[in-house]
Amino acid sequence: MRTVHFKPRLIAALVTFVVIGISPGLFAAESEVIRLSEPVDVTATHEIFGSALPETGTPLSLTDLMKDNGKYLDQEVLVTTRIAKVCQKKGCFFVAQEGPSTARVTFRDYGFFIPTDSGGKNVVLLGTFSRKSISQEQAEHYAADLGEAAAAAPEEFEYSIVASAVKIPKS
Repeated sequence: MRTVHFKPRLIAALVTFVVIGISPGLFAAESEVIRLSEPVDVTATHEIFGSALPETGTPLSLTDLMKDNGKYLDQEVLVTTRIAKVCQKKGCFFVAQEGPSTARVTFRDYGFFIPTDSGGKNVVLLGTFSRKSISQEQAEHYAADLGEAAAAAPEEFEYSIVASAVKIPKS
């Protein structure tokens, strides 16, 4: 019986070749941006999704909205906030966050979506503010769409904004 000996340099070269050959495909899949909606307005600095924003009015910060949440419940609000997390499947919702204040932002009539690479950006949005209960099933669905594990027990309720317009800065 003949014994075959592999040279360590040859094995290292083969492993390197395989890793380099496969890596770009893996990284491309992870960083693919999904854009299921076209903006209704595009400028050199931003894109607006949904419908046009009002030309007047001073946006509330998410923190100020939460401080006085009873005053704004079930009202249309103009808000400036940071996108903490975006649904990675379609861009069909995002989590707005400023410090400890958070709200889930969905889109009126499921009529538009935002790009999945919008996380970390400061946006202005127009929408209806509310507070609603969330089931374990909903919490699991949201977590899966964010690419996260669901909490063992969801919060009793969450703040929500159903947006009709979102202004997102470019880059």
